[in-house]
Amino acid sequence: MDNELFEYSAIVDRDPIEWPGGARVAFYVGLNIEHYELGRPSTSIFPGTAALVPDPLNYGWRDYGPRVGFWRVLDALDRHGIRASVLLNSDVARHYPRIIEAGRERNWAWLAHGKNNSILQPEVAAADERAYLTEVITTIEQATGTRPRGWMGPALSESPRTPELLAELGLGYVLDWTNDDQPYRLRVPGLLSVPYSVELNDNTLFLGTGLTGPDFVGIVRDQLDRLYEDSAGSGRVMALALHPFVIGQAFRAGYLDRALDYIAGHPGVWLTTSDDIADHFARTAAAADRVPG
Repeated sequence: MDNELFEYSAIVDRDPIEWPGGARVAFYVGLNIEHYELGRPSTSIFPGTAALVPDPLNYGWRDYGPRVGFWRVLDALDRHGIRASVLLNSDVARHYPRIIEAGRERNWAWLAHGKNNSILQPEVAAADERAYLTEVITTIEQATGTRPRGWMGPALSESPRTPELLAELGLGYVLDWTNDDQPYRLRVPGLLSVPYSVELNDNTLFLGTGLTGPDFVGIVRDQLDRLYEDSAGSGRVMALALHPFVIGQAFRAGYLDRALDYIAGHPGVWLTTSDDIADHFARTAAAADRVPG
């Protein structure tokens, strides 16, 4: 199929982006708060048992996140004054309300992230997708007190109709297309793509490549340093994707603290949320478009 969702754009040809306060890099934490069904194969650390029902090995590994790992991540974010952009499965509202309570106390940003991470978006029947998305968004709104303004599909999945339906339901941006260091407009009116990362992502780094904690800190530092260098003429976005069942393990959590310490202490960094990035870009880019040429 041809890509009809967005156009090609070389980053060197765009109008400059200016972030608030003269910042050069807008940084946010994409915190994945997810629920996995017991009877479906899902993200696994040991594929050999992934098809079993139940699968205590892999389910228990994932379940460590909401039970233990999340609270370590929470402490690190609090220490550095960082509000999370929560990629929230709506099933979390029923299974882990204590986590939502903690996020509400901190005024976190809440993005819709599907019903759970065992059901990918293309698995939702086309005739039912609007009803499915409506239920997901409404459940999150009722649980958090905030209607989601952004979306990231489970495993960054979309159907061909998902963006259009999200815009019709009042959402303003998606994170699924990880192809840029800046926000950009999609062809769906009113909908943006905001940068997210499958590489600067604890799941990919630790599980996909087997890196160590010191490796993780070095990669985060290198990412910020290069984006800062690149942003001399136009702002960039740095997203750090985290999963509590990965980064929240006891032997890794301290390295997250070190990485966040470097980011929070770096000059020219706007510690923000994906919501605020989308809002600022939509407002300032629209104003620029109105300036007579």
